[in-house]
Amino acid sequence: MWLRPALPAEAPEITRLVLRSKAHWGYGPAILAAGAEALTLRPDEIVPRRVTVAEDDTGLLGVVCLDGAPPRGAVGLLFVEPAVIRRGIGRTLYAHVLDTARGLGFRRLTIDPDPHAEPFYLAQGARPAPAGPAGLEAVVRPRSPWAQAWTGGRRSVHLGNAGEFQAQFGGAAGPATRRAAAHYSCLAALAGPHPAAVVLPAAVPAGWIDMVARRLGWARVEVYDGLTESELLDRPALVRRLRSAGPLLPWGHTPASQRLTGHRLPPGALLPESKAVSHELFRRLAPAHPEIAVPGRWPAATRRAAARIIAARARTGAATVLKSEHGAGGSGTSVLTRRPRIRALPRGPLLLEEYVSGDGTHPSYDGLIDARGTVHAVGVAAMTIDGTAYRGATVGPGAVPPESAGPALRFGRAVGRELAAAGYRGWYDVDFVTGPDGRLAPTETNLRLTGPAAAFMVKDRLDEIRGGDHLVRSVDRVPLGARLPGAELMALLHRLTAGCAGIDAVLVPSIPSASYDPDPYLGVILAARTPERLDAAEAVVLLACRRLGGLFA
Repeated sequence: MWLRPALPAEAPEITRLVLRSKAHWGYGPAILAAGAEALTLRPDEIVPRRVTVAEDDTGLLGVVCLDGAPPRGAVGLLFVEPAVIRRGIGRTLYAHVLDTARGLGFRRLTIDPDPHAEPFYLAQGARPAPAGPAGLEAVVRPRSPWAQAWTGGRRSVHLGNAGEFQAQFGGAAGPATRRAAAHYSCLAALAGPHPAAVVLPAAVPAGWIDMVARRLGWARVEVYDGLTESELLDRPALVRRLRSAGPLLPWGHTPASQRLTGHRLPPGALLPESKAVSHELFRRLAPAHPEIAVPGRWPAATRRAAARIIAARARTGAATVLKSEHGAGGSGTSVLTRRPRIRALPRGPLLLEEYVSGDGTHPSYDGLIDARGTVHAVGVAAMTIDGTAYRGATVGPGAVPPESAGPALRFGRAVGRELAAAGYRGWYDVDFVTGPDGRLAPTETNLRLTGPAAAFMVKDRLDEIRGGDHLVRSVDRVPLGARLPGAELMALLHRLTAGCAGIDAVLVPSIPSASYDPDPYLGVILAARTPERLDAAEAVVLLACRRLGGLFA
């Protein structure tokens, strides 16, 4: 399905669709005849009423009108062909009319719904109009400044190159590591609030992107899966097509992605991706931020030297964090409480860091640096950490307490200004651990998109199309009790979507490519307007996925 402006010559066909849709709700000929004039579109109304149609290869599927002039307007007509009602077409048309209104400067839209359609509009975030007892009103939320800076207000093209980004820093990358990175790259579909196309290294199930599009009110999204960025460079015609569709947003900057985008970073701009370099940056900035406590760090040129340092700290009861120079999602990180076997350690030089034992909260600041070097704060997420491994994040009202969010925002902006001065442009984050004294201990900087970034993108989009201030939680790894081929996975996702909708929550499948792995799993992003509903939605998903194993009990 795709959307396009209607043509004046299509007015009679659109009118017939509107009347068929109205009759679907049981109205008799007399009532339809009485309302025919209000439901009829004339050719000379198509352009001034900003009429948009949804269609596929079979013909027209729905229609929507945006009437009036900014700042207040109206959703004039929104009707869907009866045969395809409840397939997400109405949601997509409604999201489109809000997007159009936002771009034109509208702030409020009135809706005079059919009684049968009122629950639909309420579910999309419309509320009773304050001016009178009848009718609804939609508040058109302005686009977030950071989202405007990130995409230029346009639909974007997303490149899933998480594996290629990490590989440029060296280290062994066996088949399992490459496969895991390809699965994680599926999150690139959510690298912007409204993509036009997505390029992914993993093969994804048919229908997955359509399911995501229905949840987030996207128009048609082109998917090119099983295609790495290096393979994309060998297809110049496709590169030209993608460049014309919108700004190309890679997961992270690589030599190949810089060729694709035409935006080259100066030498050294990616150095703070190194945990050692970022630690020195934190030490320089910390004196101006009393609420920040940078963990101690000790260099160890050899494994033997590292073992001595760890043993000396262990004798005082202190734990030590062993880190790899580069690693995503906590990979290459371990916490040691006693002297290790020397041969069990990786070869030097090694990074040893003070272990911060706090209250278990892990804030993560996300921000971006635009082409002019301006730093835009996106927000602070509450990360879910299992041992030392990242598992997901929650964003939205109350996810991070103010006493942690404020210092994280201030320090994150300061880090961003340093990155901008070094020539970095793009998304970045700063991860923290909350210490026992309540101060934040910065642990690393990531110069790329991250899991919390996808949660922020989904929140921004849902706030736009449904109104309100959503809580959004990414769960990057939900174990499946059985291996599922693509069709069976999609059937499960439809059941989970319906279950979440029943508690007024939204499910967006984020990682659909690992369901047939030897250790199968699924990634999802969940959204709701209250913490209770968000927790309930996660429980629905976890229980249903775990019960799949009952098939073999």
